[in-house]
Amino acid sequence: MSAEIVPGPLGTPCPDFVRRRESAPLDPALLPSGHLVPLAVRYSDVRALLGSPVSSRNLRLPGLPRLVSGRSIDDDPDSLINQDPPEHTRYRRIMFGAFTPQQAERWRPQVAELAEELLDGLGTRFDLMRDFGIQLTIRMICRVLGVSEEHRDRFIEYTALFLSTSTASQESRMRGYQEFIAFCAELVARHRAEPGDDLIDLLIQARDEGDRLTEGELVNTVQALIAAGYETTASMISKGVLRLLTHPDQWAELVADPKLAAAAAEEVLRYDGPPASAFMRRMTADVEIPSGKLAAGAVVLPHINAANHDPEVFAEPERFDIHRFGAGPPNHLAFGYGAHRCLAAALARVELVEALRALATKRPGLRLAVAPEEIRWTDGLVHAPLMLPVDS
Repeated sequence: MSAEIVPGPLGTPCPDFVRRRESAPLDPALLPSGHLVPLAVRYSDVRALLGSPVSSRNLRLPGLPRLVSGRSIDDDPDSLINQDPPEHTRYRRIMFGAFTPQQAERWRPQVAELAEELLDGLGTRFDLMRDFGIQLTIRMICRVLGVSEEHRDRFIEYTALFLSTSTASQESRMRGYQEFIAFCAELVARHRAEPGDDLIDLLIQARDEGDRLTEGELVNTVQALIAAGYETTASMISKGVLRLLTHPDQWAELVADPKLAAAAAEEVLRYDGPPASAFMRRMTADVEIPSGKLAAGAVVLPHINAANHDPEVFAEPERFDIHRFGAGPPNHLAFGYGAHRCLAAALARVELVEALRALATKRPGLRLAVAPEEIRWTDGLVHAPLMLPVDS
């Protein structure tokens, strides 16, 4: 999250996006590190940058702008999000079979069952973020990866550390990341010694014409799946429920027809979007995008949430509307676009849809237990309610 691009009330988009889109679509923004980089806010520019072959994720060259001070996830050459073709193409090709929509659908019955089980075990008042969103997503990622649920508290601790953008926590942030990587290496080693048919086993076995993932690639993939599979999806569930409860007419529609959960999930994704905007791009050659020219070597931050609120693409983008997306694939960029589009998007969708469906079915009287303005938010890469007290 930029130090300058501050969300609006209740986590709504930064009010400055409107001015930037209209008159300054590539103006620099101040990052938490203190660096200034051009910020792309128009849908056409963001999509062009994410899809451009000269838009590199290699930010490890000396002197480049940083999102946060000190070492961060951008410094890991084994991480899938930091690789460019042809290495990135190879990496994705090997793993593709483990992340198809068909694979995600295998997990839908378990997600639905777990969501209902969690709600059955909660009282009338609970913290939707801690007691439902986090519990659902952390338990599911443990099941999918074949990891004992006894480790889930460690996952939460590690992820909270390295997703922080606070300049006061450089050492703890990197310590958390390093410990997390070491722990994921242990998980991979355990699955090698005792193979099964969980996702880690599928990744170990994955190959393309004899080519396999290196040990570093395997470990980083497991780490990324845990972080994205629990933290970002839990934040989407809590933000989605907050958005629905502050639009009670739309919550009532979902309660009356839980089949609307899939369409509601797409609007939640558009409106609040996962935090992929934190991933800057470096231009490896001069490139012309709709709003202007970027010189070779320029580092730019494509802002996905801003793009998903562009009135050129989404009518009345500030309006939350669960009927916005009907038949056909949605055109929002919540999961990114191009080569780095989120590999686990299908599983995240399944979890978000089933969470909303279970809440509408099991807790139709759900309402906020505090005034919306009293909700406190995180300030890291994942912007979400710290707690979401609800009554039902």
